[in-house]
Amino acid sequence: MMELARNVYNRRQDRTSPKLKLWRYAGLLLTYRCSAACRFCSYNCSPHSEGLMPRQTALQAWTSLLNLTGPAAHIHITGGEPFLYFDHLAALLEDAAAKNLPPLNSLETNAFWAQNDTDIREKLLFLKKIGLQELAISFDPFHAEFVPAELVRTLRTLAAEILGPQRVKIRWEKYLDNCPPAAAFLDPNNKPLLQKMLQEDRCRLTGRAAQTIAPLAADKTIPQIQQQSCKNIFLNARGVHIDPFGNVFCGQCSGIILGNIYQNSLEQLWEGFDPPNLPFWQNLFHNGPAGLLPQAAMSGFQPAPLYASKCHLCTDIRRFFFDNGKFSSIIAPKGCYGS
Repeated sequence: MMELARNVYNRRQDRTSPKLKLWRYAGLLLTYRCSAACRFCSYNCSPHSEGLMPRQTALQAWTSLLNLTGPAAHIHITGGEPFLYFDHLAALLEDAAAKNLPPLNSLETNAFWAQNDTDIREKLLFLKKIGLQELAISFDPFHAEFVPAELVRTLRTLAAEILGPQRVKIRWEKYLDNCPPAAAFLDPNNKPLLQKMLQEDRCRLTGRAAQTIAPLAADKTIPQIQQQSCKNIFLNARGVHIDPFGNVFCGQCSGIILGNIYQNSLEQLWEGFDPPNLPFWQNLFHNGPAGLLPQAAMSGFQPAPLYASKCHLCTDIRRFFFDNGKFSSIIAPKGCYGS
């Protein structure tokens, strides 16, 4: 476990100032490809998305997180949809076990594959044997546009039987037995319903969600967002997400690359992460997304009248930069912004 003083930002702070937290979790995006293209997606995953994280890359990140934070390390595998590549996933978990890495903490799926009891049992028995701590099943009205609720119920039942109910989590289970159609939330006349959902379910309004859902819940002017910096978001982020191409995102900030594990290890990236002194990051650190507006406006960006959150504004500006080839080493990849 590393000392906080190993980080360059932390070394400049006095004893009472907030420090950059150690990264204690890593979400490994095995792929951007997904069986669905949910309007709720905080990336831009779809059946046409690309990328598959090599097993060695995942193992490198897994090992680095242990070096960085010790026994508190938490590894989560997500996507996209990891079960599209179950053989690859299984081989990765077997490699991890052979290297005596701790069991996988969490594995996420939308349950699209839960169509045959024999196949489901076979996969779950493997995951139990390999030591999976939690199976996380994603479900909501927007997932329901692509995955029938009965598949989720089937997977929930068999997973509770094989893994144990305490190791099965459904996000968000309240919709499973009484799921309103997504159209109800997308009706402009039902704006309060969508806003209530977003408040209760803490959707990240990035990626596709910023394009398809956030505008319907927009209720804040830019002056209302201008005072919201991202300083605490960066300092308090307990972990990172790593995409199939090795790109590392701080916390939940998909589409802003702080480094790549093919160039620097996770330990090195944490030690060198200095957001108030890094290009692009420094503006967000001090001024939040509104601090990006002057530069975006110089290139022709025209903000919307209202935004649902500062993340919505940030994604709108970043999409403009992405589409116009600005900050291309930081604002990427296509899996976060689509075509």
